[in-house]
Amino acid sequence: MGTIPSETRKLSVLVVDDERLVADSLATIQNMFGFDASTPYSGSEAIDRATSAPFDVLISDVVMEGINGIDSAIEICKILPNCKVLLVSGNNLTADLLKDAQAQGHKFDILAKPVHPSVILDRMSANASEHACKAL
Repeated sequence: MGTIPSETRKLSVLVVDDERLVADSLATIQNMFGFDASTPYSGSEAIDRATSAPFDVLISDVVMEGINGIDSAIEICKILPNCKVLLVSGNNLTADLLKDAQAQGHKFDILAKPVHPSVILDRMSANASEHACKAL
C-alpha cells in the first residue's frame, strides 16, 4: 500500500493554544472545512507531535506557558521543514519575540488576536500550493 497522493489527502493542521477553548474551537472549524486538525495545548506538546505524527500546517498562539509559539515553531521547522506556519497573538511581548526570531534568520507572519477563523481559512487557501517552513 502506498501513501495517499497529496491531491486527495487532507492537509494536517496542528492548532496550538494554551487556551483550550480557543484551540478546540479553531480545530473544529478547520475540520468542518476539510482539514485534519488536532490540538495540543502547549509548545512542548506541539514539538512532541511533530516528531511522532507529522503535520502540514502549524497555527500557534505565541505567548504560552513554557515554550512560546515562536520557539516551538522554530523547533518544528527543524523537524518538518515543509510545514507552513501561522502565528496568532494578542500580547504586546510578541514584537520582541519576533525580532529575536528574525535575528536568528526566521521570519514568521503573525495575525493579531482576536482573529476571525475566516481570516485563517483564507490565508490557508491562498497559500495552499506553497511549500517550505515559512509564514503562511
